[in-house]
Amino acid sequence: MNIQWLGHSAFLITTDENLRILIDPFISNNPTAPVTVEELYADVILVTHGHNDHFGDTMELINRTGALVVCNHELSIYLSRQGFETLGMNIGGTVQVQDINVTMVDAKHSSDFDFVDEVSAGGSAAGFIIELEDGKKLYHAGDTGLFSDMRNVISHIYSPQIAMLPIGDRYTMGPFEAAIAAEWIDPEIIIPMHYNTYPAIEQDPLNYSDLVRKSNRDVEVVILNPGDSYKE
Repeated sequence: MNIQWLGHSAFLITTDENLRILIDPFISNNPTAPVTVEELYADVILVTHGHNDHFGDTMELINRTGALVVCNHELSIYLSRQGFETLGMNIGGTVQVQDINVTMVDAKHSSDFDFVDEVSAGGSAAGFIIELEDGKKLYHAGDTGLFSDMRNVISHIYSPQIAMLPIGDRYTMGPFEAAIAAEWIDPEIIIPMHYNTYPAIEQDPLNYSDLVRKSNRDVEVVILNPGDSYKE
């Protein structure tokens, strides 16, 4: 398995069976993106919510690659009306895509469609639990603040080994709250995301790593530069 960070909250996960899962493909307007949209290929695209810095280049990528989009019900309706194949779902549901399972979990955040002329309601913001072919579970939190389901549901029920957590503050958790999330979720690996894209969310990931180490020494914080990968 290879997890490549594409900056902000965008990741390209390539499984051992060579399934390419692209999450929140904000590329063309992302100043930290290490690739162009034309260089990306995906079999599946997961979109956590309707904000442009997460929905990003979804439609261009579907149009070029034919990827299946997994997203909330409201975003699914919007994309279906544009003629694209989608798999709409909602919080608590699980869908199977080839040999992986994708479960939509809660996130505490807004989710309006802000990429259309008139901002409109976009359903619930979400995170995803991704169970790979070998049973390993990944958690992409999407945009979220700290909330108790991280301990009571995400950790207790799903127990992901790898978690991708936002640390940028202002629009999501900051380092302090994300360190508490690390303690509650208790994964083996955390990859911080949603920081240093813009001045408003500038953070030092080493500071976050230090906070996590103080509260949970069993968790390893893997700090990536955009374009870098974590491999298992």
